[in-house]
Amino acid sequence: MEVILLERVEKLGHMGEVVKVKSGFARNYLLPRKKALRATKENLAYFESQRVHLEATNLKRKEEAQFVAAKMDGLALVMVRQAGEAGHLYGSVSARDIADAIEAQGFKVERSQINLDQPLKVLGQKSIKVSLHPEVAVQVSVTVARSMEEAEREAKASEAVAKVAAEIVHEEEAEPEEV
Repeated sequence: MEVILLERVEKLGHMGEVVKVKSGFARNYLLPRKKALRATKENLAYFESQRVHLEATNLKRKEEAQFVAAKMDGLALVMVRQAGEAGHLYGSVSARDIADAIEAQGFKVERSQINLDQPLKVLGQKSIKVSLHPEVAVQVSVTVARSMEEAEREAKASEAVAKVAAEIVHEEEAEPEEV
């Protein structure tokens, strides 16, 4: 089935492009979420008449998302969960948990905006992509720990490792290569 994209869809295309997709994807995802129109002569004419309005709306949403992304950049979340001795969680940290934690920090995000392939099931730190707009994404650091003290220790350890790695890179750049 051919559709006209009304906004940028990741790994598919940009606004205004006519793309061929499987009919189930179009019927169940693109059309109900108003991300595309069927590619008919009438819809092409409608899209061209509304193109300026759609692009202006998209640009406004993108600017708002960039503003929020600038505020959200570097956000670090700590999730306290029970875990076994080996570091495996008794439950898991899902996209819903991360969205709730981000909302507790004062940002409005939906669960569908959190790009998490699988729920987090082990202790540690992970960088999660949050898509605020099809063209704007921000990385959020999520630390899963047994307690706040453990999370603070892990944060200090990761800062120390990053500092040492930066020093090594700096030393390698300063040393001239011998042939």
